[in-house]
Amino acid sequence: MHPAESNHYATLGLDQRCTAEQIRAAYRVLAKQHHPDLNPNSAAASARTQTLNGAYEILSDPEQRAAYDRELEAPKKSAGKTRAGKFQQNISQDINLRLEDFLRGTKCEVRVKDPANPNGGEIYELVVPPETPPGTRFRLPRMAPFAGGFVKLRVKASPNFRFKVRGSDLRCDLKIKPERAAQGGVEMIRGLTGAMLRVSIPRGVGRDEIIRLSGEGLPKARGGRGDLLVRINYRVEVRVTKAAK
Repeated sequence: MHPAESNHYATLGLDQRCTAEQIRAAYRVLAKQHHPDLNPNSAAASARTQTLNGAYEILSDPEQRAAYDRELEAPKKSAGKTRAGKFQQNISQDINLRLEDFLRGTKCEVRVKDPANPNGGEIYELVVPPETPPGTRFRLPRMAPFAGGFVKLRVKASPNFRFKVRGSDLRCDLKIKPERAAQGGVEMIRGLTGAMLRVSIPRGVGRDEIIRLSGEGLPKARGGRGDLLVRINYRVEVRVTKAAK
């Protein structure tokens, strides 16, 4: 957050010369005082909590605090700098990844073209680790003159012709013969990693019935992987004959 919009030290009721311990102590007291659980249905308490979290996030990190202090102290010597200071320091963007990238990880080049940046375009590298859940957020520190700001990225799943994504679960269709539906048995499908997976078809399975393959989905935020939900489909045989006279 730009200092012209809010002073993080003032948010915590502190002076810029305060210590790291004073920052922690002030945050704990204020966060408890304005916690939504103690102030149910209070929009003001919720907004205040978000402001406190933002201030503490910057001031509790030595590198971010140093960059923030430099920005507070930097004089605005030109009209160009004054105009740039009015622009949004933080940039948020959703990016789409292939399903496989959430499992094995990937690297992306992030280019930012901000008219307020007198230095021209900005280029950053985003490293997505293996086993990253969909919806994970990354923050890339911006370079001067926006030091202290971030490029905030949220990774989402690109549309896929084989699988539909529901959180960390995947869905797909499996078309079988009516005989298989009646008798039951085993069918094979290709999973997200390319490995062949066994789908046990129960006798008399219904159309649109879901068979769950545990742990064959995308990574989950708390570890492990979601499930692959296989929807069964088959053609119902209908025969029409003339009635005897």
